[in-house]
Amino acid sequence: MTFALWCVLAAALLPLVFTAIAKYGHEAGIHRLNKKPRVFQAELTGYRARAHWAHLNSIEAFPPFAAAVLTAQFVHAPQGRIDLLAALFIVLRLVYAGFYLADKAPLRSLSWALALLCVIGLFVVAGVGS
Repeated sequence: MTFALWCVLAAALLPLVFTAIAKYGHEAGIHRLNKKPRVFQAELTGYRARAHWAHLNSIEAFPPFAAAVLTAQFVHAPQGRIDLLAALFIVLRLVYAGFYLADKAPLRSLSWALALLCVIGLFVVAGVGS
């Protein structure tokens, strides 16, 4: 399995990490949190709410990233470029989440945009690099 495909797995798991951050150590306890998760999520504040929003955004970011990696590999684009862009995407998504949790909106938006450019780059590599 290529490094880029491991990055797809990492991207698929990122939403779970952010959900754990939103829930970990909450005074309500994990049993209550899992009993009515939508109610719990609606009541979140502070960094826990931002972790939940990072979770939602990570779910939204996953399909285009996975499609871009799979497309680039399907057309046999240069694997080194695919791996580099996939790794950058993961790093930028982690940076994005860090800025989200820290409530640094401008930096969060910048890292989001750079991660999006990685996805676009993967499609470009697929289109011209095969």
